Amino acid sequence: MSKNVGSVDRIVRIVLGLVLAGLFFYQPDAGYRWYALIVGLVLLGTAGMSFCPIYRILGMRTNK
Repeated sequence: MSKNVGSVDRIVRIVLGLVLAGLFFYQPDAGYRWYALIVGLVLLGTAGMSFCPIYRILGMRTNK
């Protein structure tokens, strides 16, 4: 796996991931809370690995 996520992209993914994962705990009765948690964890995971499989499929890179 070669890294294909740049630093700005990583920061955006971390912030969005934390917000979405936080909604799981902040909105306990919301119907979307599990979806928000899953998407948030995926964003945090891709930011942590600096690799996005969708970018790989599309041939994109945000790191220079």
